[in-house]
Amino acid sequence: MLEKKEVENNIYEISKAFAIRIVNLYKFLKEEKSEFIISKQLFRSGTSIGANVFEGKNAQSRADFANKMNVALKEATESAYWLDLLHETQYLTDKEFNSITDECSKIIGVLTKIVKATKQL
Repeated sequence: MLEKKEVENNIYEISKAFAIRIVNLYKFLKEEKSEFIISKQLFRSGTSIGANVFEGKNAQSRADFANKMNVALKEATESAYWLDLLHETQYLTDKEFNSITDECSKIIGVLTKIVKATKQL
């Protein structure tokens, strides 16, 4: 079983990698698809996940840590919504959508476990 620090480092790494993908997707949607509104919302929520996780690593208290992880989880679920909307409106192909939404789902799963474990302590 992973220790707390390993889980925190893992979620930081996967959320950072996701943020990089979101930045690249944002650039693609703006430049290639001329989509500016939904992509900006996705940019904000998708990059906010890692920022909140990173802040949580230096939390002042357990409650502060739990709050940061909860905000990160909310941003991840918001990102899933924007990705779904981009897919349903044909800005993302099935292949593009499946690739990035799988990563988003993984982040949601890890953050859900962290939030639940933090509440139990």
